[in-house]
Amino acid sequence: MKFLKVFPKEETYSLTDQIRRSSRSVCANLAEAWRKRHYKGSFLLRLNDAEAEAAESQVWLKFAVKCQYLDLETARQLYSQYNQILGMIVKITKNVDKWLLKKT
Repeated sequence: MKFLKVFPKEETYSLTDQIRRSSRSVCANLAEAWRKRHYKGSFLLRLNDAEAEAAESQVWLKFAVKCQYLDLETARQLYSQYNQILGMIVKITKNVDKWLLKKT
């Protein structure tokens, strides 16, 4: 996230921090979901959280562009990557039983 280093100092504890936290939360929630594949409800809950955090990250990227802290091309690339992540999460949730661990 090198692009965050050029944001103004006054954004350190607001926009910059929000982008860092939401993007990291996507990964953390996916990791938690993966470990909770024994329990459909818990698995879906964590996937839903990851989806929400990815969408939140996209919102913060839009703010960064509007405030002219982030160039449009970089934002588009990052936004596109989040769209891919969101697509994968939605695909998993639509076929959730395929991803669950079977109890033996």
